[in-house]
Amino acid sequence: MTEPLHPRRGFLAGLRASFLTGLVVVLPVGLTIYVVWAVIGWIDGWILPLIPSYYQPDAIIRRWFGPDYEFPVRGVGVLVFLVFTIFMGWVAKGLIGRSLIRRGEDLVDRMPVVRSIYGAIKQVAETFFNKKEQSFDKVVLVEFPRAGSWALGFVSTRPKGELAERLAAMGAEMSAVFVGLTPFTSGMLLFVPTRDLVELDMGVDDAAKLIVSGGLVYPLPKEPR
Repeated sequence: MTEPLHPRRGFLAGLRASFLTGLVVVLPVGLTIYVVWAVIGWIDGWILPLIPSYYQPDAIIRRWFGPDYEFPVRGVGVLVFLVFTIFMGWVAKGLIGRSLIRRGEDLVDRMPVVRSIYGAIKQVAETFFNKKEQSFDKVVLVEFPRAGSWALGFVSTRPKGELAERLAAMGAEMSAVFVGLTPFTSGMLLFVPTRDLVELDMGVDDAAKLIVSGGLVYPLPKEPR
């Protein structure tokens, strides 16, 4: 009689399980390192061409170790960017810096196309990095793209200016809701009646992970206090 092949199947199943477990461990680490390395390279490629050739990292290394020595250096552009940004922030806090920035903005306001681009980027930067005004402080369910279908949304700032006046004329309190699209590379801004929103206890980070994963990564339930 021939022996059954169950031990063989068990061995292959164990290898498959170990491989999948290894992927769960290695894939997040590997992708994180790859993304960080790619971002550093992108910033270096943007900043290093602005540095004079005499002070380039490769030129300095060749002067120290010889003309034939080659050693790729990454992160110098990031360091220069951080130092420059900190310096500009320090200058902007002073009276002279504020005066120079004001004059520069007055000059930009005279340029038809440039002022629109600059104004939009400045508002987005102030919204995300200014701690006085929170961005995306609530996670809600909103009916989208049709009635009966629900999507995760992030409540942003209240409508202001002309939008606030026009929406108020509709007779209902409105909220600005950003609906992110998987894998969160784009999204839509909707103005929805506040009464139609279902507010969730889910955190913004957890909701973002859920959207990015396409519904595969759900937040862990909170432990009862």
